[in-house]
Amino acid sequence: MTSPTADVPSTRSAPPAREPRAVHRADLDGLRGLAIALVVVFHIWFGRVSGGVDVFLVLSGFFFTTMVLRRAESGAVSAVASRTARRLYPAMVVVLAAVGLWTVARLPFTTWDETTRQIVATLAQVQNWELAATASDYAAADASVSPLQHLWSMSVQVQFYVVVTLLVAGIVAAARRVGRPDAVRPLLIAALAVASLLSFVHAAHLGTVRQGWAYYDTTARFWELGVGALAGLLIGRVAISGRVRAVLGAVGLPVLCFGGFVLDGAALFPGPWASVPVGAALAVIAAGTDPAAPTSVTAALQSRPLLFLGSIAYPLYLWHWPILIAVLGAGGTVTPLTGALIVAASVGLAVVTRNLVERRVTAGSRVVGRAVVVGFAVLALTATTWQGYLQRTTGPTDSTLDARLYPGAAALTDGADVPDAPMRPTVLDAAMDLPQSTLDGCIADMTQREVITCTYGDPDADRTLALAGGSHAEHWLPALDEIGRARGVAVVTYLKMGCPLDIGEPLLLEGNPYPDCRDWSEDVLTRLADERPDWVVTTSTRPSPTEFGDVTPTAYTDVWGRLEAAGLSVIGIRDTPWLSVDGVPYRAADCLADGGDAESCGLPRAEVLAEVDPAADASAPFPGVVPVDFSDAVCRADRCRVVEGNVLIYHDSHHLSVSYVRSLVPVVDRTVGDVTRWW
Repeated sequence: MTSPTADVPSTRSAPPAREPRAVHRADLDGLRGLAIALVVVFHIWFGRVSGGVDVFLVLSGFFFTTMVLRRAESGAVSAVASRTARRLYPAMVVVLAAVGLWTVARLPFTTWDETTRQIVATLAQVQNWELAATASDYAAADASVSPLQHLWSMSVQVQFYVVVTLLVAGIVAAARRVGRPDAVRPLLIAALAVASLLSFVHAAHLGTVRQGWAYYDTTARFWELGVGALAGLLIGRVAISGRVRAVLGAVGLPVLCFGGFVLDGAALFPGPWASVPVGAALAVIAAGTDPAAPTSVTAALQSRPLLFLGSIAYPLYLWHWPILIAVLGAGGTVTPLTGALIVAASVGLAVVTRNLVERRVTAGSRVVGRAVVVGFAVLALTATTWQGYLQRTTGPTDSTLDARLYPGAAALTDGADVPDAPMRPTVLDAAMDLPQSTLDGCIADMTQREVITCTYGDPDADRTLALAGGSHAEHWLPALDEIGRARGVAVVTYLKMGCPLDIGEPLLLEGNPYPDCRDWSEDVLTRLADERPDWVVTTSTRPSPTEFGDVTPTAYTDVWGRLEAAGLSVIGIRDTPWLSVDGVPYRAADCLADGGDAESCGLPRAEVLAEVDPAADASAPFPGVVPVDFSDAVCRADRCRVVEGNVLIYHDSHHLSVSYVRSLVPVVDRTVGDVTRWW
């Protein structure tokens, strides 16, 4: 979670005698309440990132750093870890347990892998890196989104806590060693200022090349917590006139409330635009530095509704997202009424969690404390056991499936008989039925800028096919590799995840700009022009963004023009259908595991494929481009099913399984031979 957990000093329990007493600021309790209200409202009704999380990060840095400094100066820094754990884990364990039970009760067992991985990552406070590695998008919620995705920010917070605790302890120890305790605060301020500046520069750069990763990157987020920490160390030591405080509050509060309507945080934060909510939060904090002379803004923040929300900010943050995802997963939609019910349920569970768990742990209840420890252990053991089971029992499907039992595509193309046999790959094995290039590291991921090439088929052959583009070009590699080895053709790969060859405007990946794709594509085109393969194989269509069927984007024809100008011939393979309902993708294996069958888990052909291959007309101006269409080897005349010839067609929601592509070898072989005239 983020800083709904910030250690706000409370007047309910006095600090140890040897620590200086912190002044309690009720207006900052209200600011926490406002921030959580923004997070919940924008998530539920607007599908946007409001900047509320950024406020929490500022508050977290503000309170935690000063608290650690007080404890370090009084010799009690060792208690920081246990206190932080008591603050964070009780409510979190309750919510993780609820999500785990809901997953087992309501979701197909093929989805348990993701949930258990994220439970382990959350308990270990590395959830942000798990999400960054899987390129999860934290914008509008839908039924395909993880119910634990929001916990990335708790991991960022805890990682900051560890760094700052070590930094403060080191500076205090060094200052004592040289007899300069007065140097602790200046040194800490200088270190945080430098680290925050470097983090800001890093965030600004990373956001331009890989925004999806930057959103979860701790080093890119550090500056938001760092400036909060600097504010905690400086505000209160600098006199601010009442008029200036009034102006700061009057400007900062509206920016906080309405900035989310103007700025798309998922696409812009934590880059420079995040300075808007961060700066607004600092302005509001500065506005309340004189409790004896409150401004109208600080008085408003101390209203009972905001103070109430501030008191349940952490558990409310924990609960609202999984409840929203559960409603969407059950087929619900967010209307004013259902949204209000989600909020009511979230608030109710937050109050119960605060009263029955958080406060009892804080009060020293051994029963509740032991229950939390047991819950933590059970969650960790259960999640790791399931992960271990999957690692032992799942893997790639046997590459020598008996064609008599598993005709696959031949059932469509040749009318082959389909005997009664268990489907392959199984629903648990499907996710591992991946092209060899993925297993070999021969496809650049979304953070890699360099062009990676590998050679398959017959490496010593004189004839060469260059397979170039994204993962939808890659999933044809198993067939081309087998054909290349049999026919004496080298297959050289130029692949990057999520990046078909595209030299137009920056591609949008999960709603975020993906400029690396354009730059990578330019490099690939240059390499192809220099290396001169006999044919370039790539995709020629993709799903229409606005209507049923598929289209050939102008960006693709621009690439064809460049390849033709370089004297290169192109085989453009029509894209295969993507599985989704109302824009929400679903995995074939999940649908089958949930009781569906090959027919019901598929889609009408007219919804996913245009009646005629769009590339046929689009390629007409380019004599060197030959469009090919394998749709009849994947779909029936009226429906694109998810299983044919006892073989699962997809390993996820839109990539062909290796097993099915191997069954396509005869039809791909005939087509490549006809196009190239090599056999």
